[in-house]
Amino acid sequence: MKKVSDILPYFLNELSDLYPENELKSIMYISINSHLGLTKSGTILQSERILEDEEISVFINVVNRLQNMEPIQYILSETKFFGLSFHTKKGILIPRPETEELVDWIIKDNKNSEKRYLDIGTGSGCIIISLAKNLKGIFDAIDVSEKSIRIADKNSIKNKVNINMKQTDILCSELEGGWDVIVSNPPYVLNSEKELMNKNILNWEPNLALFVEDDNPLLFYKEIAKKSSNVLRKNGLLYFEINENFGKEIINLLEVIGFVNIELKKDINGKDRMVKAMCK
Repeated sequence: MKKVSDILPYFLNELSDLYPENELKSIMYISINSHLGLTKSGTILQSERILEDEEISVFINVVNRLQNMEPIQYILSETKFFGLSFHTKKGILIPRPETEELVDWIIKDNKNSEKRYLDIGTGSGCIIISLAKNLKGIFDAIDVSEKSIRIADKNSIKNKVNINMKQTDILCSELEGGWDVIVSNPPYVLNSEKELMNKNILNWEPNLALFVEDDNPLLFYKEIAKKSSNVLRKNGLLYFEINENFGKEIINLLEVIGFVNIELKKDINGKDRMVKAMCK
């Protein structure tokens, strides 16, 4: 590996048994952009550029870590979400494209007035920070993980927004205050679904943020919905990202608690992924 044009053959040669070619090319271009500052077109235009020894070492390190199925977002300590850049590291859930759809829904519903927002289980802070960049109001976030709160706070500074962060276990604590909008992307993957997941998720991302017991799949939805019903203002909105297999059950749960105008929405892949409900 001597030139920019040698990077792709190197990635393909070393990693083609582990990753599909399209995914590998995407990872490579992300790596080149991060380390060389080149876009995809820039990579082509500068294909004959000679790599420095330290640059070669960087790409060798990236490939070595990819061989251990480490997510590229952790390797680069950065990921993109809703047009913004977020710092991330092992132990912090990597933001997903379907969550961008949830954020887009919230923004479209609430762009015409100033409101108070709460993100429960904020992780990297991607949801609440994206809302704060696009809406007017007061923005609060909680998470059970002290590490998540530190990273989310770092990301709020990085993206130049003001978020009130607090370490709180929603399962053991009551909410205090009043909000117009509450959003949560809680753990919703069943333990029995672990065997279906890729190693780069299963071995690296935080189980605490992903999985729930098979015999209590709606644990977080029940607690969050009940507690939200006590602190949402009249006509306040509750948004969830959900497991595609439990849309009807979550709608029923929200109805029993007393929410109205409940809407189930599919993601870009046609899967039931988001729910919105109004507090009476």
